Amino acid sequence: MTLFDIGQEIAFIGLTFLLAGFVKGVVGLGLPTVAVGLLGLVMPPAQAAALLVAPSMVTNVVQLFSGPRFGLLLQRLWPMLVAICAGTWICAALVPARVLGHATNALGVALVLYAIVGLAAVRLHVPPRAEGWLAPLIGLVTGAITAVTGVFVIPAVPYLQGLGLDKESMVQALGLSFTVSTIALAVSLALDGALLHTPVLGASALALVPALGGMFFGQWLRHRISAERFRRLFFCGLLLLGVDLALRGAF
Repeated sequence: MTLFDIGQEIAFIGLTFLLAGFVKGVVGLGLPTVAVGLLGLVMPPAQAAALLVAPSMVTNVVQLFSGPRFGLLLQRLWPMLVAICAGTWICAALVPARVLGHATNALGVALVLYAIVGLAAVRLHVPPRAEGWLAPLIGLVTGAITAVTGVFVIPAVPYLQGLGLDKESMVQALGLSFTVSTIALAVSLALDGALLHTPVLGASALALVPALGGMFFGQWLRHRISAERFRRLFFCGLLLLGVDLALRGAF
């Protein structure tokens, strides 16, 4: 690989995290989805997930502490959060390498499902009596998808939307779920050796700069445009990207 090729790759990674941070700043989520989806065009999903650790962790922690209901949300959501960790680690340990080789296709399917849910404005209603058994199930599935694709929005985000939380609680709940998912993914990658290489750690830390820059700009812009209009454009682009990744290598 020439210096020019390396420069192109660094520029692509920087622009990817700038865009991903911008999306998160405007709509409150989407950094891992956009980042892993775009990076999956030029590198294996495991490598993309490793680069995601620092930007995702820091931006999610900022979002996590953006509201006053941390204790109440932790008390309500802990079964799902524990199950996310369990699902991530179990899937990472048990899924054969040949299955992980198709992770790009699986990522595409996850993105398509997420985009369809977003475009259809589907709102689940989770009755309180169902939370006891549904929360761990949602967590296990989310964790399994996280382990294979590095994306942790399906089905956790639709589930959280179905709890009927107010706006501030919803934003904080997303931050809590994403933070735990990122920690679980980081532990899995560390145990697998993917985070033990200094270049990977350094690249992930450097990716934090454009991610935060994009996030702050997105937050500024969010108050000046229609978030709903931007959300629909985002989901349309996500759908096209997901279809491309899902069909890659199928023909």
